[in-house]
Amino acid sequence: MSEWHRVSDGLRGVDPDDRGFQYGDGVFETVAVRDGKPRLWPYHGRRLQKACARLGFEPPPRLEPSIDMALERTREDQGHCIVKVIVTAGVGRRGYARAMPSRTEIFVGVFPAAPMNRPAYLKGVATTLCETRLAVGSPLAGIKTLNRLEQVLARSECAPTGAYEGFTLDAEGRLICGTMSNVFLVRNNTLVTPALHRCGVEGIMRQLVMETRGDVEVCDLTLDDLAAASEVFITNSQIGAVPVHRCDEYRWKVGRVTRDVMRRLADAGVSECRT
Repeated sequence: MSEWHRVSDGLRGVDPDDRGFQYGDGVFETVAVRDGKPRLWPYHGRRLQKACARLGFEPPPRLEPSIDMALERTREDQGHCIVKVIVTAGVGRRGYARAMPSRTEIFVGVFPAAPMNRPAYLKGVATTLCETRLAVGSPLAGIKTLNRLEQVLARSECAPTGAYEGFTLDAEGRLICGTMSNVFLVRNNTLVTPALHRCGVEGIMRQLVMETRGDVEVCDLTLDDLAAASEVFITNSQIGAVPVHRCDEYRWKVGRVTRDVMRRLADAGVSECRT
């Protein structure tokens, strides 16, 4: 059982007049906690700063003390849990307009998290192609806003198929990401990942993969690229990197590039990737 606390006063709950509740006017970070420590928090903190600037929020304060306090209060297993940080535009008068820059409300919550099963890291997971398409040209491309309705709709398509994840295309047919992950392909012996300047979220683990490998090509990709790939894997902040062995009729083997990425992430502290 988790509970939310407002950073400003430590009180529980969310005011129904908060713009995050009313309009989705806010951003969030979902941080993996391993052995009591928020993993890759500096990456999350920088992305949060960037997102707040994009939305016209005042810069968030240093949040490490609030996260530590939330972890101290929780009863969750701190060997493996999640801290979620939400920043909203706070309570304001009715209507879409607000002051710029806006004062914010910050909420921190701790949630249980079940480790991913080990066979998935060895043999890979099954995915499906979602019919839900992502809108292009958003000024919010790359950041994690509170509006996740496209992902909600796409995610609902996965359950009937039994797939672990669903791949999404944008409205113009480009491969973008999973419903909760970023996608990497090995194409012509080159590691590539979709460009996200039109839509999608620039994930923390995606950034770490790009830093540790140093040779990742960011480009537009299509279903033809997916079909022709020799390896596919997905990343997010909770699972690290996990191979993909199937997307509907497409099939792939777990190859050396995927294994190399997993090894590099394990060396960087993402212990789940150590096989």
